[in-house]
Amino acid sequence: MAVNLLDFDLEGLAAYCESLGEKRFRAVQLFRWIHQKGASDFEQMSDLAKSLRGKLAGVAEVRAPAVISEHVSADGTVKWLFDVGAGNAVETVFIPEADRGTLCVSSQAGCAVGCRFCSTGHQGFSRNLSTGEIAGQLWFAEHRLRQTLQLPAGQRAIDNVVMMGMGEPLQNYDALVPALRTMLSDHAYGLSRRRVTVSTSGLTRMIDRLRQDCPVALAVSLHAPDDALRDVLVPLNRKHNIDELLDACVRYLPAAPRDFITFEYCMLDGVNDAPEQARALVRLVQGRVPCKFNLIPFNPFPASGLKRSPAERVQAFAKVLQDAGIVTTVRKTRGDDIDAACGQLAGEVQDRTNARERLARRRVIPIAEQGAAA
Repeated sequence: MAVNLLDFDLEGLAAYCESLGEKRFRAVQLFRWIHQKGASDFEQMSDLAKSLRGKLAGVAEVRAPAVISEHVSADGTVKWLFDVGAGNAVETVFIPEADRGTLCVSSQAGCAVGCRFCSTGHQGFSRNLSTGEIAGQLWFAEHRLRQTLQLPAGQRAIDNVVMMGMGEPLQNYDALVPALRTMLSDHAYGLSRRRVTVSTSGLTRMIDRLRQDCPVALAVSLHAPDDALRDVLVPLNRKHNIDELLDACVRYLPAAPRDFITFEYCMLDGVNDAPEQARALVRLVQGRVPCKFNLIPFNPFPASGLKRSPAERVQAFAKVLQDAGIVTTVRKTRGDDIDAACGQLAGEVQDRTNARERLARRRVIPIAEQGAAA
């Protein structure tokens, strides 16, 4: 089977070119053709030596995942469903904004973490994506959008990437890091480290590795102010509790491109949205972790058994944090008419984890019952 050149960051591509008996500088030319110009036909790569083009034609290809469908929301959000084989498909979302174009990228076919409020987790888990399948989402979306938006030569469609699609990125670390390096490379997409964000549910050891290998912006799925509730909402908390997670965030900050960590907090009606829980969050992070909070309106789906917090309760929750001096935003829901909003990405997953059965046995304890139990 032909080697997929999307699987390589620049260093990997240079090593591959050397294995073909070519100089390393050829990798830079090749990398630019693939990622800056979107070329997949080696004959188009006019400044490559003819001998190299001939070698590549016999052993290599540029192969992004095949597109199954494309849906465009009324607000301009675009969602693609990509075929990643064996009955699995992943979703990728482009969100146009006044000051940026954001691509939400998937890292796994499904997710094994099983967060209660996330439809991807309810789909279960099949496998990790390859580097080429991760980077290929950006490769396809960038060049597709340049065509459909009729952008002038040299103008990017995407200048912000968030690893917030299907999957837990840090559980697919070995494929993730080369994809991140491709996104950051000036010979590819040239994205700022501040404009590439990895979102994690809290794998503390992998946060430490990311700090050393490729520190980009970090977003942490917190969703609860205490371990008892987070154990239910984010099962990974049973292995890496909140204290351990916050310590990892503190260690990450000196290498981070931003001087704060973003905490994501999905607002669930009657579960984690009370003012006393907001005050508990203040006590948890104040003076410990420089941070901002991104409050996310829950996007309901039938299997969750959860409801979205009313807008007035979300605003009251935000005010508690803001009054304590913590930068807090409420995420605007985008693309919900095409099931492209946060927590809605499900794709098609051949589950190997019996996720539906496991999640059906778990119950989220409402606030009133939590107080009674205490």
